[in-house]
Amino acid sequence: MAGFVFLSVMLITSTGAVLCYGTEREKSGRLGRVLVYLAFFAALAASAILMGFLLTDRFDIAYAASYSSKNLPLMYKISAFWAGQEGSFLLWLLIHAAVGAWLVCRGRMKSGGVTVYLLLQILLTVLCIEKSPFRPIEETVLDGIGLNPLLQDPWMAVHPPIIFAGYALLAVPFSYCCGALLEKDTGTEWLNSVRRWGLFAWAFLGAGIFIGGYWAYKVLGWGGYWGWDPVENFSLVPWLAAGVLLHVLCTAKIRPACLSMVHLSAIFTYALVIYGTFLTRSGILGDFSVHSFSGTGIGLMLAAADGIVLLAGLILLIVRAGLLPQGKMYTAHGSREFFMLLGSLLLVFASVIVFIGMSMPLLTQLIGKPAAVDTDFYVRTLMPLAVVLVPVMGIGSLKRWGEQQDKEKLILPAGLFVLGIMAALFTGLRSPLPVLLAGASLFAAGCVFLAKKKQMMRWGGCTAHLGVAIGLFAIVLSGSGSRQVSQEFVTGISQQLLGHEITYEGQRFMEDGSEKRYVFRVDGTEYSALTKLHANGEDAAREPAIGHFAADDVYIAPSPASADRREMLLKHGKIAMDDTYAYRFESAEYEENNDGTTLVTADVEITDGERVEHAKPWIRATAEGGTSKPVDVFGGAARIRLTGVSADGRMIRMECLPSLESEQVMPVTASVSTKPLIWLLWLGTVLVTMGCIKAAKE
Repeated sequence: MAGFVFLSVMLITSTGAVLCYGTEREKSGRLGRVLVYLAFFAALAASAILMGFLLTDRFDIAYAASYSSKNLPLMYKISAFWAGQEGSFLLWLLIHAAVGAWLVCRGRMKSGGVTVYLLLQILLTVLCIEKSPFRPIEETVLDGIGLNPLLQDPWMAVHPPIIFAGYALLAVPFSYCCGALLEKDTGTEWLNSVRRWGLFAWAFLGAGIFIGGYWAYKVLGWGGYWGWDPVENFSLVPWLAAGVLLHVLCTAKIRPACLSMVHLSAIFTYALVIYGTFLTRSGILGDFSVHSFSGTGIGLMLAAADGIVLLAGLILLIVRAGLLPQGKMYTAHGSREFFMLLGSLLLVFASVIVFIGMSMPLLTQLIGKPAAVDTDFYVRTLMPLAVVLVPVMGIGSLKRWGEQQDKEKLILPAGLFVLGIMAALFTGLRSPLPVLLAGASLFAAGCVFLAKKKQMMRWGGCTAHLGVAIGLFAIVLSGSGSRQVSQEFVTGISQQLLGHEITYEGQRFMEDGSEKRYVFRVDGTEYSALTKLHANGEDAAREPAIGHFAADDVYIAPSPASADRREMLLKHGKIAMDDTYAYRFESAEYEENNDGTTLVTADVEITDGERVEHAKPWIRATAEGGTSKPVDVFGGAARIRLTGVSADGRMIRMECLPSLESEQVMPVTASVSTKPLIWLLWLGTVLVTMGCIKAAKE
C-alpha cells in the first residue's frame, strides 16, 4: 500500500536525519536538512493518498468506509480526514513535519534542538504506522457509514486542524529547551524564539478550544459551551501549562535564575499533550466522555511515549541543573517579576486541579471501580483561584521590573470593579464568589488599559490580557446569571418569557427530507431550530434556535414534536386497524439495483369505511440497514412508512403517521434560557487569539 510505504519512508528519513544532526558535522548537517525535507514530502504524500481515498469513495479502505460516504458533501469528505483516530494522528504528523522543515530551512534552531524535534517526529510516525489509516477493510461495502451528523458543521470542520496545529507547535519550545540543555547553553538568547513559537502555539490551541466551545453552544442544544468533559480538559490543561511557560519565560529574560522554570514548564507542557492523547485514545474514558475513542489497543504505546518524553526531559534537566544560572527570581514583592511568578503559580494550581479532575477515572480505576468528578468539582475549586488570579494579572500589568519608584492610582480599575459587581447583581447573581469574579474581571481590564496607556505593555499583550478579563466577566454573567424555563408552545400563540416575546410558528420541512426547522419569532425576529433527518425521516441531530441581542442571547432548544406515530405488524392477507383506518397487506415486490441495494415495495390496501385505496410504501434495503420515506394516503390525510419486511416476505412492519400539515402545527415543548452578555465571551476569545498572534510578531 502506497500510504504505508510513504510512512515507512518518513520513519527512515527521520531516523537518518537524527543521526546526521547528532554528529554535528557540516556535511552531515547538509544531508540532515535534505532528509528532513524528504520526511516532510513523505508525510505530505501519505496525507494526499488518504485524502484521495476519501474524495474518490474508496470504501475498500477501512478508514474511508468508517468516516465518509457517497452522499457526504465535499467539505465534510475533506474533514473526514481528521474525524477518526488514524486520520488525526496523520494530520498531527503532517503539521509536525511541516514545522520541522520550516525550522531546518530557517536554521535558527541548533542541532541539539533539531535532534529532539526529530525524535518526537519518529515517535509520531510510529504511532501513525501502528494506527494506519490505510488498512483495507475485511468485508467489502458499497457505501461508507459517513460522518456523524453532529460533526457536519463548518465550525467542527476547522476545529481539529487548529487544535492539532497547537499540539504540533508546542513541540518547538520543548525541543528548544531540551536542545539548550543538551548543548549546555545557559544563555537567554534562544528565549525569544521559544516565546515566538510558544505564542503561536498558544494562539492556535486557544483558538481551537474556543471554536469547540462555540460549536458546542451552537449545535449541541444543552445551552452551554463548556461541559468539563475530560476530552475538553485534555486541550485545556496544556493550554494553561503553556500560559505558565510564556510568563516564566518573560521573567527569565530579566531574571536568568528563572531559566530552570522555563525548562520545567516546557517539558511538562508537551508531556501533558501526549498524556491527554493517551487518556482520550486508550479507551479509558469511554464511559465518561462523549468525545473519547473506545478501546483502540494503542494505549500502552501512548503511555510509553509519554513516559519517555517526561522522564527523558526531567532527567536531562536534573543532570544539567548545576549549570543553570542561580540567584534571586525577584527582588521585591511589588515587582513585575513577582506578580508574573505568582500568576504562573496560580495557573499551575489551576492546571493541577483540571488534571486531577480529568484523570479521576484512571486514578480510581487503579484502586477500584472507576469514577469521574462532576462539574461542581471544577466550579468549587477553580472559582476561588480565578478570584485571586485576575487581580494579580491586572496589578502585575501595572508593575515595572525590579524596585518600584511610584505607586499606581487605581481609580479607573476601582470604578470598573464596582461596575462589575453591579452588573452581576443586576443579572440576579447573589453568590459571593461569582459576584467578586465579575468585579475582579473588570478591575483587571481597567488595569490593562492603564498599563497600555502608560506604555507598560505592548499591543499584543494588552489585547490578549484584555480578552481574558472580558471573557471571564462574560463567563460569570452568562453562566451563573443564566435563567431557564421549560415551556409548551402552540403555533401562533405569543408568550412573554424571560423578558422576551416568543411566538412559535410551527415546523418547516425541506422538500428533499434532509432536515426540518422549528420556527420561532423572538421580539419580532425569526429564528429557527434545525433538526437534521436520517433518510428514513428520523431525527439525526438537532441544533437550537439562538436569538442574538445586545443584552443577552435567547436560547431555545425544542424537544421533538410528539407526533401521533404508531407501528403495526401486517401479515399477508390479514387486516389490522387503528382508530381511523383498516389496513391489509396484499403483496411485496423485490427489485435488485446495480448499487447492491434491494428495493422492496409493498402493496397495502387501506379503507376508512367508505373509500378504498392501494398505497405503495417502500424500503431500500442495504447490508448496513434500510431507509424509507412516508407515502401519502387519501390525498395526504395520513401517511404510512414501511419500516421492515420479513425474510419470507409474508409480514411487514409499518408506521402510521399523521398528515404533514397536522405535524407541522403540533405543539412542542422547548427549553428557553437567556445568556446575559454572552457575546462578550466570543469577543474575549477573539481578542486572546489576536493578541497572541500580534505579540508573536512584536
